[in-house]
Amino acid sequence: MTIPSTATTRSLAVPGARLHYEIRSAADVAARRGNPPLLVIGSPMASADFAPLADALAGDRTVITYDPRGHANSTVDDPEEDSTPERRADDIVAILDDLGAQSADVFGSSGGAVTGLALVARHPGRVRTLVAHEPPLLELLPDAVQQRANTEDIVATFHAAGPQAAWYKFMVNAGFDMTFDTTQPAKTPAEQAEPTERDVREAARFFDHELRPTTRYLPDIDALKNCPSRVVIGIGVDSGRLLTDPTSRALAALLGSTPVEFPGDHGGFLGAPEEFAEALRKTLI
Repeated sequence: MTIPSTATTRSLAVPGARLHYEIRSAADVAARRGNPPLLVIGSPMASADFAPLADALAGDRTVITYDPRGHANSTVDDPEEDSTPERRADDIVAILDDLGAQSADVFGSSGGAVTGLALVARHPGRVRTLVAHEPPLLELLPDAVQQRANTEDIVATFHAAGPQAAWYKFMVNAGFDMTFDTTQPAKTPAEQAEPTERDVREAARFFDHELRPTTRYLPDIDALKNCPSRVVIGIGVDSGRLLTDPTSRALAALLGSTPVEFPGDHGGFLGAPEEFAEALRKTLI
């Protein structure tokens, strides 16, 4: 059950950007039982996308969400700057420093899971437990060369046909069923919502400067094995058809660990935040 929580927002200047982050916690301090902060992060997903999950977790944790630089309420000085996992990891450390927190637990989803892997390897000791939920590490797949070509095709589609066409191709390549209900009348061009200026700007950020660095990231396996952090790889019980299922299993095999199952698929926390939060609590114990 979600316990009412209070949410506050903060703005933090970091090299090359200004970060927006949010803090949720139970009104009863005793309910948090001395746990460290829990960061819930994505890339490019921002605070608003994780709000239901954060609310479900805030009954016994102080939960931090943030907007990655260049997305939502976080700005970036140079729009042409690449969003690398290492840069994003440094941003998370800056937030921890701003909070006065020496360490935290981290739940990272998709690109946020890649951020978490870079965080653990780059800043030993700042993470107690990392739950890396379905990191899209395409370089770990047997068909990595083909996946690189697919990524380039997606980026080219963005430039040739715009964000809607690129997102469609991205989702199809990721394994999602994008077929439409043929019993319903198709929308005319006039009925289809045009992407806003912000949609186009954030899509450019993702397709031009984030997709390649994230999917081509090679985790430092030795650092992950020998760091003081506990690293857990999470997989959705319904993700078997998705590209992030084999990437997650490949990483778990390299780490010599067994993946932990979570409700739903890649975005299981969106459809069932309460159930997902409970599974995450059990994993963090």
